[in-house]
Amino acid sequence: MAFFSPGLGIYIKGVVQGVGFRPFVYRLALRYKLTGSVRNTGEGVYVTAYGKPETLEGFLKALKDEAPPLARLDQIQIQPLYDAAPQIFTVLESRSDNKKTKLPPDIATCQACLHELFDPQDRRYRYPFINCTDCGPRYSVVEDLPYDRQNTTLKRFPLCPACLQEYSDPGNRRFHAEPIACPQCGPKIWLVDPSGKEITGEDPLLQAVKALKEGKILALRGLGGFHLVVEATNEQGVQRLRQRKQRPRKPLAIMVPDLKTAEELVHLSSTEKDALLSFRSPIVLAEKRPSSLAPSLAPGLSYLGLMLPYTPLHHLLFREGGFRALVMTSGNLSGTPLCFRNEEALKRLRKLADLFLLHDREIVIGIDDSVVREIGGKIRLIRRARGYVPEALPFPTESPPILAVGPLLKNTFCLTREKEAFVSQHIGDLDNLETENFFRQVLRHLQRLLEVSPRIVACDLHPGYLSTILAEEWARKFKCPLIKVPHHVAHAAAVMGEFGLERTLALILDGLGLGTDGTLWGGEILLVEHGHFERLAHLEAVPQPGGDAAAREPWRMALAYLYRVFGDQALPWAQRLLGASIPQKTLESILTAIKKGLHSPLTSACGRLFDACAALLGLCLRNSFEAEAPMLLECLAARASNERQAYPLPFSNRILKTTALVKALLEDYQREIPPETIAFKIHQGLALGFTQALLTLSQETGVRNVVFSGGCFQNALLSQLLDEHLRERGLRVFWPERLPLNDGGLAYGQALWAAWIYKRQ
Repeated sequence: MAFFSPGLGIYIKGVVQGVGFRPFVYRLALRYKLTGSVRNTGEGVYVTAYGKPETLEGFLKALKDEAPPLARLDQIQIQPLYDAAPQIFTVLESRSDNKKTKLPPDIATCQACLHELFDPQDRRYRYPFINCTDCGPRYSVVEDLPYDRQNTTLKRFPLCPACLQEYSDPGNRRFHAEPIACPQCGPKIWLVDPSGKEITGEDPLLQAVKALKEGKILALRGLGGFHLVVEATNEQGVQRLRQRKQRPRKPLAIMVPDLKTAEELVHLSSTEKDALLSFRSPIVLAEKRPSSLAPSLAPGLSYLGLMLPYTPLHHLLFREGGFRALVMTSGNLSGTPLCFRNEEALKRLRKLADLFLLHDREIVIGIDDSVVREIGGKIRLIRRARGYVPEALPFPTESPPILAVGPLLKNTFCLTREKEAFVSQHIGDLDNLETENFFRQVLRHLQRLLEVSPRIVACDLHPGYLSTILAEEWARKFKCPLIKVPHHVAHAAAVMGEFGLERTLALILDGLGLGTDGTLWGGEILLVEHGHFERLAHLEAVPQPGGDAAAREPWRMALAYLYRVFGDQALPWAQRLLGASIPQKTLESILTAIKKGLHSPLTSACGRLFDACAALLGLCLRNSFEAEAPMLLECLAARASNERQAYPLPFSNRILKTTALVKALLEDYQREIPPETIAFKIHQGLALGFTQALLTLSQETGVRNVVFSGGCFQNALLSQLLDEHLRERGLRVFWPERLPLNDGGLAYGQALWAAWIYKRQ
């Protein structure tokens, strides 16, 4: 590349604000003895550079090769400049002509800041809000773009002379670190009781540590909202938290001080270690080791959710308290959104927490911890939130701006802008007013940042979902078309969009989704291409007695399968397997409903099959949280590490016969085969059955690509068995990597399907 003009104008688009990019450019320009300027714009960063052609070439190469680790350069546009070169290189004020820049997510505390945090000679020693351009809050404190201090919640804290000097020095690590602060000019922490009365006297951090050591429950305001905290080795404290939060068995995430402690508590692969140590700092689900942790953290499960400290306040808690592990569960009432404002937390959490550690660095919008799990050798998202949002995802087709409102459960929404998609943080289950209000808050915030007005609205096919009702409301409000997308088609489209696939087979396994025939799908093999799909095969459809109640009470699905296997002789089997917990009259009435088809819609859902099998084995008759029964079944199966046998899952007439699998299970039960062997044979049977069906359909269609999606793929054992069997037989398998495996990625698929449909109209 050769340049003949005295200067270059360089537009850089991508994640280039809030990641130390301007100081990087400044230092680079000094190294290459260039003059010119750098500034933030609404689209990214604009650089003018003047110098010799060879130095300009070196500068451009270094710009790409040496960019800060948190930066992402999506596009670099270069134009010649022929005006007179300035005398020096300067950093100019930001320009906010539009808002096409990429805002980075919140970032875990960096090592340089940690060193200062614990250095008694440093002026930020033990300061809970230490940060720099390489770490700290971003999305959670931004009110508007471009990302400058006056557009964040830190604007109410005028900088002291020392901070202002750092902020203004292009050679300093804190040059334009927008949340910069220190004890003299920045936010502070304080401790209050549940009535809101401040507890004065000793250092509030030390008082909080003392309370935790006494077994008390602390509501801690963190980066994106509140955590409820209790010492994770204190069984009584953990049980008290469960009782207050009305969360009897759902696993509780913990935080540990360092990687060494994490490795003592769970088995960690190199991939899982990298995830824990990354700037995203998610909760990582990993296999437990024997330990002194409270037994009730994750009862019945073989894995534990664990994360490392990602804020200075977390690090201080562990350093001052010497804790081995702390429970860090979301600060909310069961089923409602995360609390992130002080007054909101004091109102909603006062019966849950004994003390509240508050701060006055305001949070613009709440954002929960992300959750990941290693499956098939890669990190897969279970919940996409802090550390990932609001990163843009590529959107493979041009369309007008789309709002896709997502599903009912594990809701996220998606906004598109040109060839980018912005998937929101985890919203929650959209089945109450609090979550609806949070949905609206997040949507308003993201629309303001992106300056996007939707011209197409997309939603699920189910007419009763609150998300569907909201979509109809917005379609009327924005006077734009509403496109309804079948649930499982959206799952497939999301993976196709992520990998740029044109035509594929899709194996979609989950617990619920309305199909185009009016039945409840969830064990589907589809043939999908842009805007077209065909249902090629599915699990056998069985009654789901009580409708949604069956998802909460797995014994109902067990009863449905017993009726399929034994017909009118199902009651004695039901009494034998379920009668200790379910009254005979209840069993009889539900059997009658199944026979007559009363409030028993047909379902082909793989999740309901797992429910039935778990109930038949006595693992779980009533779910205390979503998918508890399948999770227990997976953990039981994982104990049969040497087992290779499988139950039959015959494939004929486009249907995989699950009744045959359940019948074989019951025969093994009668023979008193170990339950872990039975559980494994269920998983292997499903994996081999689906593999055979996919091979048959691949030969028929000539399609060798297969995508996986749906909540059942959070089951690592099933997913890995399927992946291995299909790859061994020459099929190409694609799973979500930048989107959750479950319904958290559905909105992206809805948006893409709507774009394809819109282009056909």
